[in-house]
Amino acid sequence: MSMLENAMSPHSQTPRHRRPSGIFRALSKDEKGAVAAIAAIVFPVVIGAMGLGAETGYWFLKQRKLQHAADVAVYAAAVRYRAGDAQTAVESAALRTASGTGYQSDIGTIAVDPLSGSTVTSGKITVELTETHARLFSSVFSSEPLVLAARAVAELKGGSKACVLALSSSASGAVTVTGSTDVQLSNCSVASNSNAADAFLMKNGSALMSSDCIYTVGGAVTSTGLTLTGCSQPVTSAPPIPDPFAAVIEPDKIQIDQLPCRSLDHISSSTYSFDTLPSGEKALRFCGGLDIKGNITLQPGLYIIDGGELKVTAGASLTGSGVTFLLTNSARANLTGNSDITLSAPTSGPYAGILLFGSRHGAGVGHVVTGNTEWSLQGAVYTPTGAIDFTGNSTGSGGCLQIVADRVTFTGNSSMETCADETNEIIVGQSIAIIE
Repeated sequence: MSMLENAMSPHSQTPRHRRPSGIFRALSKDEKGAVAAIAAIVFPVVIGAMGLGAETGYWFLKQRKLQHAADVAVYAAAVRYRAGDAQTAVESAALRTASGTGYQSDIGTIAVDPLSGSTVTSGKITVELTETHARLFSSVFSSEPLVLAARAVAELKGGSKACVLALSSSASGAVTVTGSTDVQLSNCSVASNSNAADAFLMKNGSALMSSDCIYTVGGAVTSTGLTLTGCSQPVTSAPPIPDPFAAVIEPDKIQIDQLPCRSLDHISSSTYSFDTLPSGEKALRFCGGLDIKGNITLQPGLYIIDGGELKVTAGASLTGSGVTFLLTNSARANLTGNSDITLSAPTSGPYAGILLFGSRHGAGVGHVVTGNTEWSLQGAVYTPTGAIDFTGNSTGSGGCLQIVADRVTFTGNSSMETCADETNEIIVGQSIAIIE
């Protein structure tokens, strides 16, 4: 057979390099095994990566929601903090607001700072939230729960100092300026916590007042006699201002009754001695009032007027440094006549900054400054449940006086000059900003 015939014969044997089918079949079997092996290794990794990616996105969303809850909670807490609420009320506002956004308090914690006893003048408040969650796909790698945390800080900014504050929440004309009065307030504002439409009331066109600004929870009725140097018009619907002396502890009746009753003769000498309250505070008790006559110089201490009136008779002179008058048992201050008064409040101790303290138990008691009294006072006239009336031809000059009362009235022909005390600042008109 020729070579050609041999090549064409069906029984001829093809050279090894021309018979690929067997090799391909073998290779095919090998590739299927390799793919299966690779898939067995790669697929769990891919699925795990997808699961971890989805879980990471889920936790990122939860973290964003938790941060939002902290932001709104700290704002709510700052509002209550600015209003002077107790720590429990501040924390309650923060928790209630955070829960409203979906915060899960049953699996988390909340911390509000500063703690009880802080004042709004510190300026900042912090809320921290946590939530503890069981892991999802990542539980393959760790059995520890995942703790999400968020923190927000709010700051009280701006505002001005007030030197006149009416604490009544509903009285009409809680701050009233009427008659031919001329009230000059130096670098400070007037505030009224009343929600009445006339929380600040100026009657008659002859009344004059100059102030940094007017802030009221309710409304304000003014006249052309009002001059504002720090704002263009009264700020109404403002938040209420906390009582700056709410934390000051007032001696109770049992403690006061243990002191002997003293008279004017006792303090006529420059070397007189004090009695001592059970709390250890130096004090003198005057039963049925105290009428200052002649020239009296008071030593630093607490002077308790137990009933009756505190008077300064015409022609008398009353001076003293580090002095606080506590008016209790419905006692009232009635400063009249052509007398000279130069007094300053303590700068430290339990009654720091308070010159005249009208008892919280004396609801409705009115304290009056009238006649031609010329006086220089450093400190606060504080009557949280009573009223203070400046009438007649009273003039307050020098010193640095604050007036904090349930109601405040300027009337008659009075001329009042006062300023904001830096020791016990009353801040009004503050805004809230989230800074962290």
